[in-house]
Amino acid sequence: MLKYTLQRTLYMILVFFIITLMCFILIRMLPLPALPPEDVHTEIVMMRREALGYNEPYLVQFWIFLKNIFTKWNWGLSEKLYYGQDVWQIFVGKLPATMIVNLYSIIWSIPVGVSLGVFAALKKNTWIDYFLSTATMVVISVPSFVYAFLIQYIFCYKLQWFPFLMKGGSDYFSLPMFLSMVPPVLSLSFGVIAGFTRTTRAELTEVLTSEFMLLARTKGLTKAQATVRHALRNCFVVIVPGIFGEFIGILGGSLIIEGIFGIPGVGGLTLNAIRGLDYNIFMLSTCFYTAIGLAASLVVDVSYGFIDPRIRMGSKK
Repeated sequence: MLKYTLQRTLYMILVFFIITLMCFILIRMLPLPALPPEDVHTEIVMMRREALGYNEPYLVQFWIFLKNIFTKWNWGLSEKLYYGQDVWQIFVGKLPATMIVNLYSIIWSIPVGVSLGVFAALKKNTWIDYFLSTATMVVISVPSFVYAFLIQYIFCYKLQWFPFLMKGGSDYFSLPMFLSMVPPVLSLSFGVIAGFTRTTRAELTEVLTSEFMLLARTKGLTKAQATVRHALRNCFVVIVPGIFGEFIGILGGSLIIEGIFGIPGVGGLTLNAIRGLDYNIFMLSTCFYTAIGLAASLVVDVSYGFIDPRIRMGSKK
């Protein structure tokens, strides 16, 4: 298991390096954003561009970029949105809003999705199962921003229960802030709930028809006891890694949802960096999202072996 984990980690680092190199070269091929004349920061930015080797070949520039990150943790300065400010400090300041919205979404979505999946599996081939299965496929097929607009129209405009945009500030656990986060949390929850409902229903349906479940019933266990003690335990081998992956993905957020609800997070920062041609912020956001995606994939793969010992035993053959 340790060998497999090390191999996956090395592959992850290699993929991250390749993606970062490709994005870096593509960004440096774009025209540099114009700087305002006679500004106190203009000379600083120009000197920094020279220090970063903007006139050097792309591989030399990439080497300087990596050296500054690993030796100084220096991601550069903002040249458009937050003129002359440190990119990393800007990014860290935006991260809590993204994390808290996604954390609320996951805390609410996972138990609801798993419960609906269990209910659908127990009601297999009934109208309840057909309804939940159809609804799940519809929800998965519709993009999250469609739900965002529907929630804004129904709950924010018609009923006026919640504000259209997320409240500003850093008081993330106050009641006004929580109410302003309900619409984006609901918008992010639909896809997660549908995904866990479908996965749980598929896994539990298969487990309930297994021979060991018939043996458990013949030993005197009721259907509820056999389901809780044996069936759920086995299907969680697939569900729990997905939960780990979702929690790793808390940092990722949603670019579109954050833009719709005005969430002051890293998603909105990335979109503004694209629109404003702030390449340093965009480069940091690209590396961040790439690392989050690769880390979530690694955690999901490795967690299978820790949850189910049979997978570790099979890897030794």
